[in-house]
Amino acid sequence: MAKKGTPKNTKNKAKHAKLMDRKKKKEREKKAAHDARLKAIKEKIKAQEATK
Repeated sequence: MAKKGTPKNTKNKAKHAKLMDRKKKKEREKKAAHDARLKAIKEKIKAQEATK
């Protein structure tokens, strides 16, 4: 027979999932910012070579 009351571990699992989603989002944003910075540097170099 099933237990009465709150289900086991649902709060901790929800909190963990929320924290992991936050961590993954932070990594994605970090990677996107890094890629944008590299792209800007490449464009700057290309522009300097074009003016030579």
